[in-house]
Amino acid sequence: MDYIVLALPGNQFFAEEIAGFLQTNLGKLVISHFPDGETYLRVESSVENKKAIIVCTMDYPDKKIIPLYFLAKTLKSLGANSICLVAPYLAYMRQDKSFKTGEGITSDYFAKLISGFADELITIDPHLHRRNSLSEIYSIPCKVIHASPLISEYIKSHILNPLLIGPDEESEQWVSEIAKNAAAPYLILKKIRLGDRDVQITLPEIKKYKNHTPVIVDDIISTAGTMIQTVRLLRKTGMTAPACIAVHAIFAGNSFDELRKNGAGEIITTNSIAHQSNLIDISHLLARNID
Repeated sequence: MDYIVLALPGNQFFAEEIAGFLQTNLGKLVISHFPDGETYLRVESSVENKKAIIVCTMDYPDKKIIPLYFLAKTLKSLGANSICLVAPYLAYMRQDKSFKTGEGITSDYFAKLISGFADELITIDPHLHRRNSLSEIYSIPCKVIHASPLISEYIKSHILNPLLIGPDEESEQWVSEIAKNAAAPYLILKKIRLGDRDVQITLPEIKKYKNHTPVIVDDIISTAGTMIQTVRLLRKTGMTAPACIAVHAIFAGNSFDELRKNGAGEIITTNSIAHQSNLIDISHLLARNID
């Protein structure tokens, strides 16, 4: 199959890695804005009869969705056979039910929007909270890739005598797999979320692990509220500064600095979202999962 890879702004690294793996060209794209803020877009490469791979991680999605939509529609108008969206981080997964009267289920709406202009979606560890799979809301083929093997590998290679800690009961299946592959024990916290930044956490019995290095593992660090409280509790037990590992590094506001100030040790994330904590590269996972 003939491919062409195109990167929206900020996604050049992933696009170059994917193009290199597929031994294909990186498409040339111009994106700018008119004085009133409207998006201008021009594709400068031939895409006719090719599978177009658009690379766009979806943090801060509202400013990205219009250029993404325009690019996909333009590629189709120029004769591209199909559109594959590679989104290392997939947005709009948290609002998967109506929590209060008057709320919309925006994860459904976003999925319908993406499904309307892409023919295929590839992503890393989407936040499937009350969903079993993306196919429940996306009407296009979706491929979900897991970063857990890379996280296990990092822990085995870089952390001495680790004890993995999952943030809540829902994380147990994921954390237990990482722990198994890292040959490490694990514990799961009991968590009650009282608000966006208010989380009540209970630690299970950890006395027998006091000589271990605690490793808090989660799929997303957003406000870091859960991790900050967990770090505080762990430090009170006299354990060494815990490592904090996540797939997606959102770090809203000053949450990264707050996490460090409250006693976290090393903070490690994948590069699904560009951040100074990126120490685990997922580019090859994405590249080898493109058909």
